[in-house]
Amino acid sequence: MEILLVEDNAGDAVLIRQVLAEASIPVNLHIARDGEQALTMMNAQHFRPGLIILDLNIPRIPGPSLLELWRSEKTPVVVFSSSMNDAERDRVLALGAREFIQKPIDIDAFTRAVCGIIERWGREGKSVGSF
Repeated sequence: MEILLVEDNAGDAVLIRQVLAEASIPVNLHIARDGEQALTMMNAQHFRPGLIILDLNIPRIPGPSLLELWRSEKTPVVVFSSSMNDAERDRVLALGAREFIQKPIDIDAFTRAVCGIIERWGREGKSVGSF
């Protein structure tokens, strides 16, 4: 499964990579460190991720602007952000994000949240097994 993670926080990216490495399904994780890099990857002819996990507060092109610039009915986008702003959550859902999940601070809760994203949205929302 191809996943694009749009995340500028190196610690969060490493943690997500570790969680996905232990997944029961094979995952090929691609990481974009800013919105500009993500947009380039998302528009590439040869790259079709099955899932995009998007942080909102990223450099160059912020998450909400990225959602305005790139829309796909086929590729689910899940916002995984530390934002607690209800208006921001409502905006990204209106722009096409399938789900908004607040990043937990607790490591176990963070791991469960990432596993939940994959279970719900991996392989076009079909169940992909347990982690």
